[in-house]
Amino acid sequence: MSYVNIWVHAVWGTKSRYPFLTKEIKAELLSHIIENAKSKGIFISIINGPTDHLHALISLPNTMTIADVMQLIKGESSFWINKNNLTEKKFQWCHKYYAASVDRFSISRVRSYIDNQETHHSKVGFSDEYEEFLCDPLISMLKHGDKASLLRGVVEEEDEVVGD
Repeated sequence: MSYVNIWVHAVWGTKSRYPFLTKEIKAELLSHIIENAKSKGIFISIINGPTDHLHALISLPNTMTIADVMQLIKGESSFWINKNNLTEKKFQWCHKYYAASVDRFSISRVRSYIDNQETHHSKVGFSDEYEEFLCDPLISMLKHGDKASLLRGVVEEEDEVVGD
């Protein structure tokens, strides 16, 4: 049997960064995503985010690619939200996502970073930090005093939609 120990920090957003993920919806959604992923052999250590995007620390199964995992998580959760009428408007995720590997020495730091998303984004705007990240991730990391900035990303606003 093969042994695989690959951790991925994944980030994906709502279509046009619409703030769908209210506290009422988010709690139920995160629980559903974790349970659904588990049923497909995907382990999500932690998942959290503000109202317009999610971060997750995922143990990549040896039988799936990152693209497979993201399609399963995003596609199924979008379908589930709409099927259960959890939002007034049709729910959509952006097509794209960000994913970066996490070494075993950084897992607890990334887990803490994901757990504190609301606090983090109350201080640093998502768009501002992402623009800096695109220019130079090291400058962004140093400016915000947040090493996990190297592991984050954002999805673009005008992408195709997954899970319709």
